[in-house]
Amino acid sequence: MVLHSVIQTIFVAAGVTALLAAAFNWEWFFASKNAEPIVKRLGRDRSRLLYGAVGAVLIATAVFFYYKIQSIM
Repeated sequence: MVLHSVIQTIFVAAGVTALLAAAFNWEWFFASKNAEPIVKRLGRDRSRLLYGAVGAVLIATAVFFYYKIQSIM
């Protein structure tokens, strides 16, 4: 049960970070080595939309599995 909580926390933290980066257009996030290929291919505005969507999916996944595990227990 503890491992599930840790993984869900990681998903929520990554999702919140991606959502905030997309909302506030954080330079350090979009200029990073990992995001740079996506920004070059899609452009900054579409990259922000993509990362916002990815953040929302990560948070939704964590919430879904939280309730799924609670129903099992």
